[in-house]
Amino acid sequence: MNDLRKHFVVEPGSKVDLSRIDPGDTSRIGTKEEARKRLEDAIEIDGLQDRLFAEGQRALLIVLQGMDTSGKDGTIRAVFRATGPVGVVVTAFNRPTPEELAHDFLWRVHKACPRRGTIGIFNRSQYEDVLIGRVRKLAPAHVIEHRYNQINAFEDMIASSTKVLKFMLHISKDEQAERLKARLEDPRKHWKFDPGDLEDRGLWSDYMHAYEQVLSRCSTELAPWYVIPSDKKWARNAAIASIVRRTLEEMNPRYPNPDWDPEEFRVV
Repeated sequence: MNDLRKHFVVEPGSKVDLSRIDPGDTSRIGTKEEARKRLEDAIEIDGLQDRLFAEGQRALLIVLQGMDTSGKDGTIRAVFRATGPVGVVVTAFNRPTPEELAHDFLWRVHKACPRRGTIGIFNRSQYEDVLIGRVRKLAPAHVIEHRYNQINAFEDMIASSTKVLKFMLHISKDEQAERLKARLEDPRKHWKFDPGDLEDRGLWSDYMHAYEQVLSRCSTELAPWYVIPSDKKWARNAAIASIVRRTLEEMNPRYPNPDWDPEEFRVV
């Protein structure tokens, strides 16, 4: 199958206009059956992650960002469903604690970066500080402005041992409305509903502009952004699984050679 990275990547230095990217586009994925075959990449990811863990020299960091209901949790369940739990660590970044607020904004993020040999998944990330931080004016404008370069420098620093993939789950406002309604109508999903989501929904255009700034200013050769149309969950999951697999194959982790001769030992 073709390499989807070139179709969804934000080229470094390019200017992003999200209104020109259809959140419901499945043309690059094809039919549901074709998507199902791509999602089989999730099984291959397990073998590649096993090699990465055994090699113990590099890590993979996956950043998931998107508006509420865009499918960050669903992506993790679908794409990494077959991956061994020892080598995958998921970190969800919620409202900063008092201790975290007492440090620089990247402090809690750096602590959560995956150790060598593992895959780290950020459900939200350092980009909250230039998304909600910008929209809600949680910091002065000049502080927000500096953070783009600080984030780029941070990702450049960890790139010596960590490959970074960043996915923006691009959902439409109409699709978000349907998913929020589903949470309200199903008692089993009430726990997922947060009244604050409606406040953010009222700031939709502000958030889209904030995302465009992030995508345009923070997609680099070492840490590229991918904009993944996410109105169709099956297409979203297939695209991300394919990109993760291709990236791991390109990293080509190797099982280490033992410093002893297997022929010298016998199990009796």
